[in-house]
Amino acid sequence: MHEETAGICIFVVRIEKLTTMKTCGLDVHKDMIFCAIYDGKDAVVEKFNTFTPDLRAMCAYISGHGVDTVAMESTGVYIDANRTVLRQSGMKAVVVNPFLIKQMPGRKSDTKDAVWIAKLMHKGMLPSSFIPDGLLSELRAYTREYTRLVQRRSAILTKVDRFMVSGGIRLSSCLSKITTQSYRKVAFAVADGEGDPETLAALVRGCTRHKRDGSLVKALTGCMEEFTRWRMRIALEELELCEKQIEESKKMMTELADANYREQVSLLCTVPGISLVSAICILAEIGADMTQFGSSGRLAGWAGLRPRNDESAGKYKSTAVTKGGSHLKPMLVQCAWGAVHTGESAFQAFFRRLSSRKSAKKAIIAVARKLLTAVYAILLHHEEYSPKKTSSVSPEQLHRMVQYHARQYQRLTAQLPPQTQTVTA
Repeated sequence: MHEETAGICIFVVRIEKLTTMKTCGLDVHKDMIFCAIYDGKDAVVEKFNTFTPDLRAMCAYISGHGVDTVAMESTGVYIDANRTVLRQSGMKAVVVNPFLIKQMPGRKSDTKDAVWIAKLMHKGMLPSSFIPDGLLSELRAYTREYTRLVQRRSAILTKVDRFMVSGGIRLSSCLSKITTQSYRKVAFAVADGEGDPETLAALVRGCTRHKRDGSLVKALTGCMEEFTRWRMRIALEELELCEKQIEESKKMMTELADANYREQVSLLCTVPGISLVSAICILAEIGADMTQFGSSGRLAGWAGLRPRNDESAGKYKSTAVTKGGSHLKPMLVQCAWGAVHTGESAFQAFFRRLSSRKSAKKAIIAVARKLLTAVYAILLHHEEYSPKKTSSVSPEQLHRMVQYHARQYQRLTAQLPPQTQTVTA
């Protein structure tokens, strides 16, 4: 009787604590924020502007209600200042995927959205997204800017080659790629007004076959107009500025990673296909603490490297990978191609086995996921990559392969003709 009474008392205390807890939900817009305070029964909604003094006033208003955790949906750059001010005020910001808190059509308004977020927060139904801390946010800013600048440099080089082709200069047909020093020297000479094909051909290193048969001189004989040269000069000036910014961003992210994540970066560099820059970019996206993901499968789903569940009436409509990891996924795929071309690696054997029955694109996505699984284990256990721990086939698969080759051996030996005995005198 006493134990039953004690159990009832504990239950009543838990219900009272749950119903008296207050939560806060924010519906963030460009110029307005709707702040809802919910206590389990009623909700109070206030509107605030998005200027910094108004954000501080909103934090004081939230603290006055005894709330220390605020939930908001991810709305791009609009939530960054809110998170900063909330962190400076000693409160925790929970950022949620908008797809998980989507309202029903016809019942949606700014006020109802804020109240709905607060209600879901009160019932504990809002899984928080991975939001990096201040140091990791700084590193992520450098790595993402570096990636954007590298992509921009490729776009500028493509534009310069388009100007060269429009002017009748087909140098890209004689060189393996347009990122070589020979191509740059010719492009700068053409932009400065040089038109003699023999002079331009002297700037090209190597390319002996095209020099010998005269095709290089023909490719450098153009009919470029003056306005096209002007456009080339503008593009090449932009290229020089872009390369300067690439070096600066690379220096900043390398120094920051060396000062705070030296051990993690050195461990990631032991994985085939992962270079120093790739290791820093991967670390900036997922962080160094793997316990926040729980498992390598959840990390792969967060990175967009897991097949989606799209089943209805027992039929699978699509098995494409999920969306997500817009910055992490391309980097992992690039590293996967490097790992595949590393001789005698487990990733190469895994890719060859998959590509024999699937497309190369699907196989490289599988290699990228296996690579991310290895990264997860390395950062979780703080140990170097070991090829012995990365088996390309499971024991069950290895057993089936042995049985298959045994059957093949029996079938082929049965087809052999009987051996004739030779008699020697």
